[in-house]
Amino acid sequence: MHRPTLVRSVRRLGALTAVTLAVAVATAGPAAAHAEVEAEGARALDQNVALTFSAASESSSAGITELEVILPKGVTADDITYKEGPEGWKLEPTSRGYTVSGAKLDVGEDAEHVVVVRQLPDVKELVFKTLQSYSDGRVDRWIGLEDNAEDDHGHGHGHPAPVLQLKPAAPGAKPVSPSPTQEPTTAAPSPDTASGEQAPGTSEESGAAVADDTDGDGGMPLAVPFGIGAAVIVLGGGAWWFRSRRSGSA
Repeated sequence: MHRPTLVRSVRRLGALTAVTLAVAVATAGPAAAHAEVEAEGARALDQNVALTFSAASESSSAGITELEVILPKGVTADDITYKEGPEGWKLEPTSRGYTVSGAKLDVGEDAEHVVVVRQLPDVKELVFKTLQSYSDGRVDRWIGLEDNAEDDHGHGHGHPAPVLQLKPAAPGAKPVSPSPTQEPTTAAPSPDTASGEQAPGTSEESGAAVADDTDGDGGMPLAVPFGIGAAVIVLGGGAWWFRSRRSGSA
């Protein structure tokens, strides 16, 4: 091979290698980022299962401050217990799941936390859509499903939601009773009052006691006629004594 031909071949090979490397770097960037959930050996209907969530940082200038996890059907915030996470971060239940948040992490640091689920539902897989917030206001939406891997702009790499595959339930496994809910603060009416009847010791019983001291004539207390009769006797006796004294004097 002539020298000029060899030089041209080397140059072409170098250019092709550079292009291949650039493409590999460009496509590897988005693919390296991810959000995952893990629970080794998890089976449907398992109880007190620890789920480990990890969300990769995609920002080169801001730290992660919050993860919002949207719970799948069959799991509620009442079933979740916070086990561990970034230092100082706390869990707060929401209407659709929960958040774990706190002071921002270092730039480039991934966010990981662990929660315990009271019982896993009887399904084949669980999808935990996750919103990842940064200190500069950016939000990564890890909500993509396998049949819709493109991102909001149709770029194709997407932000797939964390998915936990479950093995079939163990023989004899059954759903536990629902999580206990807080009792209402307003006291419920007693069976007697609810049916329109007053319970013993209420005003009706007190009224009956008062009725024992009255006769059948308009509810007048018995003490009243007794008092009147006593007054008549006293007045009559006084009048008789006064007449007798006058007769004696005469």
